[in-house]
Amino acid sequence: MTPSPADHAPRAELSVEEFEQLARSAPETVTLELINGKLEVKPVPDGDHDEIIMWVAMQCMQQRPELRLYRERGLRIGGYRNGRVRPDGTLARAGRFAGDGEWSEPDRVLMTVEVTSHDHDTDSRDRVEKRDGYASAAIPVYLLVDRDDNTLVVHSEPEKGRYRRQTTYAYGDSVHLPGPVDITLDSEELKNYTA
Repeated sequence: MTPSPADHAPRAELSVEEFEQLARSAPETVTLELINGKLEVKPVPDGDHDEIIMWVAMQCMQQRPELRLYRERGLRIGGYRNGRVRPDGTLARAGRFAGDGEWSEPDRVLMTVEVTSHDHDTDSRDRVEKRDGYASAAIPVYLLVDRDDNTLVVHSEPEKGRYRRQTTYAYGDSVHLPGPVDITLDSEELKNYTA
């Protein structure tokens, strides 16, 4: 099969305004994000994905009851890239997003959480693009629960658009989330959610 000229045409980047209009009109079953100017469709989470997010939420609330882990809260990230993302979890003080519209500024967000999905885009999306976007937004901690290799990766100390520190833990390890989060996760339960 001969590729058509459209197969090699550069893809136009969406403006933030175009993206927000598209996101507002998308069906409830579709979650859209704008990362590095590219339209991304966030996969529908499976049951293990949901259980992992609830596991993080419960441990955070037990140790720091003044905090909440908000699911898929729309954030403006990426500095000059004007990105729009919906992290699997956004940790902030209770009431932080009161009065906000669909998209919030990342100030006063303590941590974002992503759980990898079993799709072809998870490597670039969760491990690189979102990590860099969260760092450029100066979000203090980014927790990646990587289901491909059964690890938790804690990114911290954002500086100049990059996280200076990255610590990897295996499922079952005691996982310290540094300040301003200051929570230690007992990750033994994650062994129940491996494929």
